[in-house]
Amino acid sequence: MPAPRPLRDVAVVAFAQTDHLRTTDELSEVEMLMPVLHEVLASTGLKTSDIGFTCSGSTDYLAGRAFSFTMALDGVGAWPPISESHVEMDGAWALYEAWNKLLTGEADTALVYGFGKSSPGSVRDVLTRQLDPYYVAPLWPDSIALAALQAQALIDAGDTDEPALAAVASRSRQSATANSHAQLRGSVPQGDYAVRPLRTGDCPPIGDGAAAVILAAGERARELCERPAWIRGIDHRIEAHSLGVRDLTDSPSTRLAAEKAGAFERPVDTAELHAPFTAQEVVLRKALRLDASVDVNPSGGALAANPMMAAGLIRIGEAAARIQRGDSNRALAHATSGPCLQQNLVAVLEGDPR
Repeated sequence: MPAPRPLRDVAVVAFAQTDHLRTTDELSEVEMLMPVLHEVLASTGLKTSDIGFTCSGSTDYLAGRAFSFTMALDGVGAWPPISESHVEMDGAWALYEAWNKLLTGEADTALVYGFGKSSPGSVRDVLTRQLDPYYVAPLWPDSIALAALQAQALIDAGDTDEPALAAVASRSRQSATANSHAQLRGSVPQGDYAVRPLRTGDCPPIGDGAAAVILAAGERARELCERPAWIRGIDHRIEAHSLGVRDLTDSPSTRLAAEKAGAFERPVDTAELHAPFTAQEVVLRKALRLDASVDVNPSGGALAANPMMAAGLIRIGEAAARIQRGDSNRALAHATSGPCLQQNLVAVLEGDPR
């Protein structure tokens, strides 16, 4: 059954991101974010006062203080008072909220941004706070150890092997050579084992970064962008919280989100997958039915740059940018959050026929 069309057409009309770096000690989150916001607004000619709704994604756990996102509003310009919201998630989920806001007709434009500074602390330990607080979190399995469990499950099932995972890493970082914002580009050694069977090359870089997009509805989108990237469908689903009741070699939530977003109605030519670990691309390709004809992660993906709370939004932005440049006609974008692909969002974007 085809996915129902939204009541209103909404498109990504602009996208900007930082250069993603291992550390930005000299910059606050506001200072890191402001140039991106200025760039994305300037590309459309809009001012902050022209934006009907603003939504952001970040996490207080990275900053180590409560309500840290309110400080980022200094970079947006919250006076005079603006219509604003925040999600304690990757910016891709902030985009989902903004998309719904535009569908209601309460706004014609929206500014969405996500940001995170991972460098000040240990991301491997911070992400343990996502786990079941009674049975799993007290054991302190870090994010790489859990990803290694998933990789080993795939190897045991015969779905992949270590050389195949190394090839995923190599391809992604070679693709990133054309991406000036990527943190890792070109030939990157696989390195030693981080947690067997994952080597350091199978894992994402730790770094700081931010990204922003502007959404617009209907004819307003065509006024702001020569070739808008129309969001034809978007959906997100979640797996069971307990890792012990999940099949780590599959991602039913990704498959369901893709189905509801209309991804299987017609082939896509591009897929930007938020797969921080090489083994996760294997899972996502299977769940999303992506064959060799699809250009997967031409930007390099999360293996080339993985700024927490922005990497998923960047996948949507990169897919949209390819449509706007004419490099793609129908693209799929994916974002994830939580251990072993626990939560997954899928968006389908299309350009007007040329």
